[in-house]
Amino acid sequence: MSDLIARKFHTRYTLRGTANIMYRLGWSVQVPKHRAVERDEAAVTTWRKETWPAGKR
Repeated sequence: MSDLIARKFHTRYTLRGTANIMYRLGWSVQVPKHRAVERDEAAVTTWRKETWPAGKR
């Protein structure tokens, strides 16, 4: 979000500063209330162990 603000308004905020601004505007972190019925826990676990660490490098 801070990158979007920097591009749109040509000013930089830290992540904490961005969080404070969003909180004051009444925005919050969007978190789904329910997990998808189609979610495959085995596939998610495999992805977290194998694919995700490779992408971090």
